[in-house]
Amino acid sequence: MILNIILIIAGIALVLWGADRLTDGAVAVAQRLGVPQIVIGLTIVAFGTSMPEFCSSLVSALNHQPGMAVGNVVGSNIFNALLIVGAAALVAPISILPQTVRKDIPFALVSSVLLVLLCGFDGKIQWYDAAIMLAFFIIFMVITLREARSGKNSEETPAEKKPMSRLMSAVWIIVGLVCLIGGSTVFVNAASELASSLGVDPAIIGLTIVAMGTSFPELATSVVSATKGNSGIAIGNVLGSNVFNILFILGTTGVIYPLDIKGITPLDLSVMVVAMILLWLFSFTKLKIERWEGAVLVLVFIGYMVLLLK
Repeated sequence: MILNIILIIAGIALVLWGADRLTDGAVAVAQRLGVPQIVIGLTIVAFGTSMPEFCSSLVSALNHQPGMAVGNVVGSNIFNALLIVGAAALVAPISILPQTVRKDIPFALVSSVLLVLLCGFDGKIQWYDAAIMLAFFIIFMVITLREARSGKNSEETPAEKKPMSRLMSAVWIIVGLVCLIGGSTVFVNAASELASSLGVDPAIIGLTIVAMGTSFPELATSVVSATKGNSGIAIGNVLGSNVFNILFILGTTGVIYPLDIKGITPLDLSVMVVAMILLWLFSFTKLKIERWEGAVLVLVFIGYMVLLLK
C-alpha cells in the first residue's frame, strides 16, 4: 500500500512537470506558425493528451471488456467538461473566442449527442456506427485546419521572454507528452491496485479512477495553461480531447471491435451531454468562464460522483 501511495505521488509530479513542458512547447509552436492557441489546443495538445484514453480503451476492447472502453471515454469527457474546465476557471477566468462558441463547443456537444443516439438503439457501437464517428471526426479536423489557414480565428499569443527554437519546441512537446502518458499510466495502475486492495468494486474503479487517471494529462495541461494566461490552450485542450475521445477513439476502437455499453447508465450519458450544454451556456457570458461558473461546474461534478458512488 505504501509503495502504491509513493507511485501515485510520483505519477502526479511527472504529469504536472510534463504539462508544463508541453504547454511551453505548444505555445511556442503557435507563435512561430502564427496559429491561434485554440487551434494548437484542439489538435496537437488534444491528440497528445488523449493518448492515455486511446490506449486504455483499445486495450480494454481487445481484452473483451468493451464496457470499460466506453466507460473510460464517457467518464473522461465528464471529467474534462466539469472538473477540468471548472478547476482551470477557478485558477484564472478562461477567455473564450467567438469562433469557439459558434463551432468548437457545439461540435463537442454534437459528438456527445451522436454517441447517445448511435448506441441508444441497441446498446452497442457497431462498425458502421464507428465509421460514422470517424467521418464526423474527419469533418471536424478539416474545418479546424481550414480555419487556421484562412486566419478566421484571431487571437494574440503572449510573447515569450526568450524565443524558443523549432527544435526545442518539438523536444518539449514530445518530452511533455511522454511524461503525461507515462505519469498517468503510473498513477492509474497504482491507484487501481490501491483501490482493489481496499475492496472497491472494479466497475467503480473503471468509471472513476481509470477515467480520471487517463484524463489527468488534460487536467494538468489546462490548469497549467490557465495559470500562464494561455486560455486558448486550456479550453482548446478540453474541447479537442472530448471530440477525440468520442469520434476518434471510440470510432477507431469500434471499427476494430464492436463495443457494448453495458454498465453505462442513462445517468452517465445524460451528465456527459448536460456538462457540454453548461459549458456552452457559460461561454456566452462575456465570452468568458468566470470563477463562479467554474465553481458551479466543479460542484456538478462532485454531485455526479456522489450519485455514482452511492
